[in-house]
This record gives sequence, C-alpha cells and structure tokens, in this order.
Amino acid sequence: MDIWTQQSVEYVSAAGEAWLASASEFPRGMRALWEARPWAPSVLPCGRAFDVISMPSLFGRRVLDELWASGPGCGPVAGYRGRTLLFVQPGAAPRLRRLLAWEEWARDVPPLLCHGRGDAVTVPPLQRMVHGPDSPGQGSGRWIVAPDEREPWLPGASVVLGAASSVG
Repeated sequence: MDIWTQQSVEYVSAAGEAWLASASEFPRGMRALWEARPWAPSVLPCGRAFDVISMPSLFGRRVLDELWASGPGCGPVAGYRGRTLLFVQPGAAPRLRRLLAWEEWARDVPPLLCHGRGDAVTVPPLQRMVHGPDSPGQGSGRWIVAPDEREPWLPGASVVLGAASSVG
C-alpha cells in the first residue's frame, strides 16, 4: 500500500482526538479548545501518549514508504513546515537518538529530530479549513495519516531505525 497515492485523511476522528488530548496535562481543556477552533494547530507535549521523530519531508516520505512496504505500517503522521512528524511509542525518541549514535550509516541521513519527554510539538488542526493552504510544508500543516483510534499502533525505535537504515 502506498500511502502517498491514497487519499490522505483530512480529519481526526473522535477516538483520535481523545488520544491526542491524552498527551496534554489537561485533556478536557484541549478538547474544549478544539471544539471552539478545530482548524487551529495545537502544541502538545511529548512523552506521555507519544514521542515524535521529525525528519525532512523527502526523507520522511521514503521512511514511511519503507514502513508500509516492510509490513508494520505506521501510526499517525503529520506534515508541518517541510518536515514529516512520525508519532512513535513514548520513550522511543531518546532510544532512537542513542541507537543512531552507534550507527555508521547515520552520518549519511538527514538529521532526525527526536522529541521525547520535556519536548513539545505543533500538531496540525483536527479539521482542515476549506480555503486553507494546501501545499505541504506551508500553513498549519496537515495530517498524512490522521489519528483515528484511541490507542493507535505506534512504532518503536528499532522499527524506525530499520526503516531509516533501508532508505539512508
């Protein structure tokens, strides 16, 4: 399955919204904010419900293609300001950072920004504005694979490392 030729999901489901809100210290407050402004991007902390691996868009596309081709697929993925944000298991960001430090091939791949506990990321809006910017890397971002489950499958550090090594 090639997620790039499939229609990307533009809207986060109610279950996906609950999962995203669970990352916040104040999930009810996040949901109230989203109810009032579903087209606005939000900043969420990493480390509780997810970590995020941020990579340049082109490399991110290749990593996602590899994740789907090799079988495991991926959980939620967003595009924001020219980067691909891959949502991964909590704790995967520092582990991936340590694993990359050991890999010789890691010098040949673009920098992967590993956001874990203590970091926060901007996530795209729950809904897309009708006349919002459509170009990847511009505007408020977009969901490539929108959250649609209360407990989505999230890849771990070793899965991401394997995909990155295959395309790096």
